[in-house]
Amino acid sequence: MKKVLMILVLAASSVHGQGMNAATPAEQKINWAQATLKKDSGNLRAHNALAMALAQRARETAAPSFYAQAELALAKSLAISPENFEARKIRTWILLGKHDFNAALAEARALNRLAPDDVMVYGLLVDAHLHLGNYEEAEKAAQWMLDIRPGNVPGLTRGAHLRELFGDIEGALELMQMAYDQTPQSESEECAWILTQMAHLELLRGERDRAGKLAEEALQRFPEYHYALKQLAEVRAAGKQWGQAVTLLQQRYRLAPHPENLFDVAEALHRAGRRKEAAAVFGEFEAKARAEMLSVDNANRELVFYYADYAKKPAEALQIARLEFQRRQDVHTRDAYAWALHANHETAEARKQIHAALAVGTRDPRIQAHARMITAANPGSSSARPAGLR
Repeated sequence: MKKVLMILVLAASSVHGQGMNAATPAEQKINWAQATLKKDSGNLRAHNALAMALAQRARETAAPSFYAQAELALAKSLAISPENFEARKIRTWILLGKHDFNAALAEARALNRLAPDDVMVYGLLVDAHLHLGNYEEAEKAAQWMLDIRPGNVPGLTRGAHLRELFGDIEGALELMQMAYDQTPQSESEECAWILTQMAHLELLRGERDRAGKLAEEALQRFPEYHYALKQLAEVRAAGKQWGQAVTLLQQRYRLAPHPENLFDVAEALHRAGRRKEAAAVFGEFEAKARAEMLSVDNANRELVFYYADYAKKPAEALQIARLEFQRRQDVHTRDAYAWALHANHETAEARKQIHAALAVGTRDPRIQAHARMITAANPGSSSARPAGLR
């Protein structure tokens, strides 16, 4: 891997305006599409716009039900024109949102063959490859995005994510700032998402105060934004403000009741010394996570850490880690697999897997902490212990 994405950047000027509508950006687009379809039910563009807006609403709210609604809108578009290119792109976006990464990759590749100069198809390729751990392919696709349309925001944000994975935190921040400067204020959720990513990067490089301010700004731009609540909780946890971290994560779980989010609540309660509450929440998490363990959208990595660090069931941890590792080999899945191996005294293989994760360049604190403990372990021994809030 080159570790650096070469960027051709157009002169960027801030395009942030003033004011903010009561409806979110996705809701505004949904309203427009629905109004258009009332007048013209066969309007292909409106069907596609409705499907995409509903998928965007799923990101705004973390509610999977919007993906189901988006698929219904997409079905009407495809009924009008079975192979229309925009509908197929949206279908791939939805597959990514539902974490069906292998299916998304197959569809993105097919679309890329049909239109090898479509910037957003390359974005879909980047996303699928990133989640599967195909980092060289992701880098190539991101580079194409920036070569075809220099300075485009989707290319910049994806390039930033790759730079972070490769260990270039400062370079990632640079690209995220460029993306933010080119994003209109009217796109409040997109602005909040970029601010949240910048907060994450600032925390990685030890700038806790700056990270907190960015996360708070994201919440001002898009109130109760689930991504920003998680990031602000991580900032508070980094400052040992466990009570605040718990409150923020509980708020996030109420808004986005997914098992992985419940695991974060339980882990924060545990770190806060509220062990009885933590045990109850861990129990609820385990039941909900196991119910979706065989689906593509799951909390398997969190289950691995729960069984290895808290429930002290290393065999369960390794069984689930192997299941997920068969599906994808990104650095976070590889880390979970290595940690489960370590908990089961399989030190040599654990070292192999954690070193493969580190070889990408990641500076993720939890992965690096796991690497130190796995490397220090004597063959046949295990020193697994709770790694704390991620």
